Order: sequence, then structure tokens, then C-alpha cells
Amino acid sequence: MSADEALERLDSDRRHGLTSEAAQQRLKRFGRNRLPSRRVRPAWLRFLMQFHNALIYIMLAAAATTAFLGDLVDTGVLLAAVLVNAIIGFIQEGRAEQAMDAIRHMLSLRTSVIRNGVRIEIEAEALVPGDLVLLASGDKVPADLRLIACKGLRVNEAILTGESAAVEKTLAPVAADALLADRLCLLYSGTLVASGQATGLVVATGVNTELGRISTMLENVQAVTTPLLRQIAGFGHWLALVIVIMSAATFLIGVLWHGHSPQEMFMMAVALAASAIPEAYRRL
Repeated sequence: MSADEALERLDSDRRHGLTSEAAQQRLKRFGRNRLPSRRVRPAWLRFLMQFHNALIYIMLAAAATTAFLGDLVDTGVLLAAVLVNAIIGFIQEGRAEQAMDAIRHMLSLRTSVIRNGVRIEIEAEALVPGDLVLLASGDKVPADLRLIACKGLRVNEAILTGESAAVEKTLAPVAADALLADRLCLLYSGTLVASGQATGLVVATGVNTELGRISTMLENVQAVTTPLLRQIAGFGHWLALVIVIMSAATFLIGVLWHGHSPQEMFMMAVALAASAIPEAYRRL
């Protein structure tokens, strides 16, 4: 659409913008211009889930047995290994969740708009479709906008397109099926004005923006197990069973045939099981 057609579609005015009453009605209809908070597992639960692993269960059982036998040094070594493994997994998972949170922090906090014919500054969360937003060099785009006027406008859209160079924007409409990087008459929430000035018409807010769509897609990502991974997991279970049987056989042969002490052979069997299970299977 041309700029005038977009203004007409959203029932907005090029000079006066929306009235306060219209803005309030649209805020109730479309909701606030923000991304919804994701469902977060408590930190303590994420930490406890690091112990949900077959090898960890074996090592904890071994630690309990050595403690019962009075071998506190070996108990401490086993518990330390378990704890280090849990801490590393907890940190890695935490970094992944921080990356998801970073998307929400890309939104602008405050912005300048025209309402009732007057330029005012409001919270970006209060923007609604039809608002006229005023932008200058260094501003963060607070919502998805259709350009109404611009002068020397260049925008950094790296967060959406990966293109490091700033893109020169124009008012001319583009094809409806144009790729995101080719929509030169549109500005997207979270992008940064590198230079120039612009007036933009809000066309989407919150989860309806391109940034909101990406956030929603990330929230709905589900783990998919391929046939190859299922075969590897099945092989891993059989391998674990074989390793446990071999460890038990090592313990019995050492005690009954070679006459070693049960305590010594138990630690040897635990060490054999822990070292024989591949690292990749431990993470499965």
C-alpha cells in the first residue's frame, strides 16, 4: 500500500495522528506493545534436573555405598564429580535461556508520537496500530511501522536479516510478497535508526511484529527425535546394560576368584562403568 492508503486503512491522520480516546480503545483491543513473558522453570528445578541421568544415578549409588563402607575420600571424589557435571549443565542451560530473554530486551522503552495533533513522549508499550511515531538517528524502532515521511533514513536491521550494513529506506510501496530485507518502506521493532529522520505509522505491535513472531516461534520449538537419534539411544541403552553386566562380573571375579577385598573391587567396578559409558550417551 501507499502511505496514504495505509493511513486510511488504519483510520489515522497524517498531521494529527490518533485521538487519545481512539488510542485507549485500540489499546484495549490489541493489548500492550510488549512480548509475553515466557514460562520459566525455577533455577532450583533446572539445577535438580541436571541429576536426572542414568550415570549420575550410578555414581550417587556408588557414593552412598562408599559412605556406608566408611571410605569418605572416595565418597567425596564421586560427589564432587557429580556436582561439577551438574554445575556445567546448569550454566549451559542458563545461557540458552538468557539468549531467549535478550529478544524481549530489544524493545524500545519510550518513544515520541503524535496524538491529538501534538507531539508527546509515551511508553513504547502504549503504542497501538494507527499511531504516528517520530524517529531520529540513534532511536530504536518501537513497533513495526509503515513509513509516512523520511529524510536520509538508514536503518540497521541486523537482528532480523543478519545484514551488518545499514539499509536505506524509502516511501515507495513494494510487492506484497517481497522478502523482509526488501521491504524498504517498512521499519521493524527492535531495529536501530542509523541516520536520518522519519515518521512512521504503527501497523503491528507486540506479538504481531516480526520480532514478536520470532519470539513466538522460539517459545513453540519442540524437540524432535530423528530415527537416527532413536537408534543411537536404543544402542546406548543396550550398551549401558552390557557395561553394568561386565562391571558386576568384574566385581564377582575379583572377589570370588582372585580374593580381592569387596570394597576395592566395588570401586574398580564403578570406575569401569563410569569410564566405559561414552560421553555422548551420558548427554542423551
